[in-house]
Amino acid sequence: MTALAIAGVRKDYSDSVGIGPIDLRIPTGGITALIGPNGAGKSTLLTMAGRLLGMDAGTIEVAGLDVARSRSKDLAKVVSVLRQENHFITRLTVRQLVGFGRFPHSRGRLTVADEEAISRAIEFLELTELETRYLDELSGGQRQRAYVAMVLAQDTDVVLLDEPLNNLDMRHAVRMMAQLRRAADELGRTIVIVLHDINFAGHYADRICAMRDGNVVEFGTPAEIMTDEVLTRVFDTPVQVIEGPHGPLAVYY
Repeated sequence: MTALAIAGVRKDYSDSVGIGPIDLRIPTGGITALIGPNGAGKSTLLTMAGRLLGMDAGTIEVAGLDVARSRSKDLAKVVSVLRQENHFITRLTVRQLVGFGRFPHSRGRLTVADEEAISRAIEFLELTELETRYLDELSGGQRQRAYVAMVLAQDTDVVLLDEPLNNLDMRHAVRMMAQLRRAADELGRTIVIVLHDINFAGHYADRICAMRDGNVVEFGTPAEIMTDEVLTRVFDTPVQVIEGPHGPLAVYY
């Protein structure tokens, strides 16, 4: 089955700047990583898929719903999205923030089932000890985990994450990717994630979509994408892929 069906999608910023047309089908389940140099169109494609940005042409279907035509309340039950820029209200606690993820279900009136879903998401992201803390009392990495918990609490089949490793040090970035891997495997979520670190994509993703100059140039398994030739062409810089203790590693030089 297909989680995201993208057909002829184009976004024009000027006569010479834009992305697409893009045709891409992302299967249901697992993690799909969007990689590529800055300005490749990764975040633009993700935000259009989450209906946070309009398209100039083409169609996007998420879990069978047309993003441009479906009602917001219906779409919010099948796809959740975390943008790169998060504007938080400092007097919110972690639990209150995560509770916003239940709005498509509760319409602001939390039920016992909603509270249980909030608790599960908080526990899943290992935030239980912080749930009564205010957001401005947290580190950038802790806030980022709280936002991801909010998205998971929305309980959608498809989860779109735009660079969720921002503000995370190496230890917490590894932990975050491991938690997202668990969300795909144990909760059955389809996760589409923009990543800058190709080695995280190679280690944790099931599929990698490589973008360059506003177009999809490669789409395949990590074994197919993690090669000298493909990565050197995508990033326009010499890349050597070596065999590490846990799989292929890209080395830039």
